[in-house]
Amino acid sequence: MVFEMTVQVRVTDMKRGIFWYETLLGKPPECAAHEDVAEWEILPGCWLQVIKGEPAKGSGPIRLGVTDIEAERQRVESQLQVEPFDIHTREELSVKWGTFTDPWGNRLGFFQYLNQADQDERIKAILANESCTNG
Repeated sequence: MVFEMTVQVRVTDMKRGIFWYETLLGKPPECAAHEDVAEWEILPGCWLQVIKGEPAKGSGPIRLGVTDIEAERQRVESQLQVEPFDIHTREELSVKWGTFTDPWGNRLGFFQYLNQADQDERIKAILANESCTNG
């Protein structure tokens, strides 16, 4: 039974990497086992681990679900100097998405549900699971 997940990205400069991911995620890491690793719990049981090392080529993207993709794009382009990126849609998909890279070449992105009711239902389901696991 799988009960947790960790996704890892590598950065060559940990101090800058921690600052960059703190800004992206809007919070400091929950865990730093030693100076070459920092971890954020994105959702209950879903961790993003930033470690010191050479980034893996061709991996990703890791896409984060957001409620306003245009605002998030503007924020990361402004605060993190992310290169401008396009937001895409396809008729057969229920989301729009965009992909960008961190300063080390790790591929990241955002996605947003096109239908507000679908988005609200996903958020409700995630929050229901969180309350079950925490209490």
